[in-house]
Amino acid sequence: MSAETVIAIDAMGGDNAPAAMIDGAAIAAMRFPGAKYIFFGDQPLVQSLLAKHAHLASRSVIRHTPDKISSDMKPSQALRQGRNSSMRLALDAVADGEAQCAVSAGNTGALMALAKFALKTLPNIDRPALAGTIPTTRGQSLMMDLGANIECDSENLVQFALMGAILARTVLGIQKPSVGILNVGSEEIKGHEEIRTALNILRERPFPGHVHGFVEGNDLGAGTTDVIVTDGFSGNVALKTLEGTAKLINHFLKSSLHASLLNKVGAWLAKEAFMNVKRKLDPRHYNGAMLLGLQGLCVKSHGGTDAEGFASAVALAIDLVQQNYIDHVRKELERHYGEANGTAA
Repeated sequence: MSAETVIAIDAMGGDNAPAAMIDGAAIAAMRFPGAKYIFFGDQPLVQSLLAKHAHLASRSVIRHTPDKISSDMKPSQALRQGRNSSMRLALDAVADGEAQCAVSAGNTGALMALAKFALKTLPNIDRPALAGTIPTTRGQSLMMDLGANIECDSENLVQFALMGAILARTVLGIQKPSVGILNVGSEEIKGHEEIRTALNILRERPFPGHVHGFVEGNDLGAGTTDVIVTDGFSGNVALKTLEGTAKLINHFLKSSLHASLLNKVGAWLAKEAFMNVKRKLDPRHYNGAMLLGLQGLCVKSHGGTDAEGFASAVALAIDLVQQNYIDHVRKELERHYGEANGTAA
């Protein structure tokens, strides 16, 4: 594999493709001048957009792909019909060692299926999980699964917790991250059997962090733990609830600040403070979820993101490459399951 940081981009995935993908990569390219890019998509269209960004074009190549994965395509269809799609070929570039990470804003289910097929899962990992960051009063927390696995058993949740702790230590720099499992209450008698069993397993096995226990919905914004683990159904609902709440707060603020002349004057005086709050709540700054548990790196961007949001996803991809996340997680998984099975890792 090349020592360079090369990112494979699915230029045709997402609601605003390919413009948001090219413009977003251009923003990321300003922040990371050493990275290179391979764009997979409609070559004439991508070429015309790339021509507007000389600094990006000089370190990019385009691979023409005749097909793309539609937003409503089922995962099984994507596996059968998507061999020449921009999404699949971007993943193949990672599998072949031509790129170190793939970034796509396309169909989540299709990306999950194609990534698992092309990149394969790491030893002892049954399913990949989507992990992303959310803003909290303490800074930010990692949360997974955000929608890749609607139903999870206890061992899936244990695997998510382990990978999340390693990600928090590798990317966020938290030496002993705390991990909580999302539940309807913090008491250990609450919740269904799968999450109670998962908590017991985590407390019995060697773990690269601190097992906090159960956390509730109001713990998410409080940043009670560095990592929140849940199934994809609950995680996706929680994530979109947080995003919707942020938009609601922004709406109420705008309405109140323009309600009277006195309010407008106050808004002008406190403009910097309000802008700071807006930036912290802006979901584009937290865009980009990693598919944990694969033998190669893959980042999922929100499908409706704009250029600024896609730039955040590309930045995450570059950070994961430069922090050698795959090597870290592989070693930690070997140690964890080696000790759990009573063998040397």
